Amino acid sequence: VTPIRHRASIQAGFGWLRSMRMGTESGLRQRVRGLSEAGFRQRYGTEAQCRAALFQLRWGKGWACPGCAHGGHAELKGRAVYQCNRCKRQVGLTAGTVFHWTKLPLTTWFLAIYHLSQSKGGMSSVELARRLGTRQPTAWLIKHKLMAAMEQREAEKPKLAGRVEVDDAYLGGRRAGGKRGRGAAGKTPFVAAVETTAERKPRRLKLTVVKGFRKKEIATLAKRDLAAGSNVVTDGLSCWAAVGEAGCGHFPMVTGAGPGAAKWVPFTWVNTALGNIKTALAGTYHHVSAKHAQRYLTSFAWRFNRRFQLDTLTERLAYACARTAPHSYRVITAG
Repeated sequence: VTPIRHRASIQAGFGWLRSMRMGTESGLRQRVRGLSEAGFRQRYGTEAQCRAALFQLRWGKGWACPGCAHGGHAELKGRAVYQCNRCKRQVGLTAGTVFHWTKLPLTTWFLAIYHLSQSKGGMSSVELARRLGTRQPTAWLIKHKLMAAMEQREAEKPKLAGRVEVDDAYLGGRRAGGKRGRGAAGKTPFVAAVETTAERKPRRLKLTVVKGFRKKEIATLAKRDLAAGSNVVTDGLSCWAAVGEAGCGHFPMVTGAGPGAAKWVPFTWVNTALGNIKTALAGTYHHVSAKHAQRYLTSFAWRFNRRFQLDTLTERLAYACARTAPHSYRVITAG
């Protein structure tokens, strides 16, 4: 599916929901205001409303049997199951989605979607459990399944292009008596890349966990995440030269060390993003394990890349959940 058609299908999937919005505000001010809790309850406060929303997100253009493609169907009352009138194949409303085989009501899932999409820095499983009225392990699993849907959506997006600011960073603090800086124990290395406009305004953010800052690792990352012809601005770390293997122009700048290095104008947005990420993760989670670090980073990037569409983030994440294959508990816990 081409990116243009993909975007069109997304808008078609939840475009009907926009017509339900209250008020007459429009433009950027309306988009960044977000969805209030009162508005959320009015739209998704009952199980019937959540089922109707999920049906529309999955089959907005009309239900079609996955077996024979026939459009005629009957809903089996009380089961949220749809049966084809021709071949009699039955399809569950949540089958093949993030909600597959869930024992929780959809209202709980939609409430989790609302909180995780509207909170700028994310939300701990303890806090999410309190708001959902579930046990902490249940809230943790819900959160990671939703973050997996965010990760899937980000993976489908086009590569970063144009001017791209790139920098290295670590998750994890210094251990008493341990080594400092690169290679310190307990730290998870990752790469932050920010696509900017010609006027150096941020467009999109990608955060990728890496094994280390070596040329082979950076070359693989660049081929996957950066479009050929991009102009990559980095500091003087030698591994960044490997972006040239992806057909990118490389513009290294030796910034030195210390607080002054973070104030360099060419790296304004990547340093701003890194500061916000570390503050959010430290304040919300206190600790992020290495095997789950990529999901946490991607969830931050997912929200950042949609920061001007706060009014539709609940629908966008629900749409992603409806089109993401189910993740079992074993897969989630494996990282």
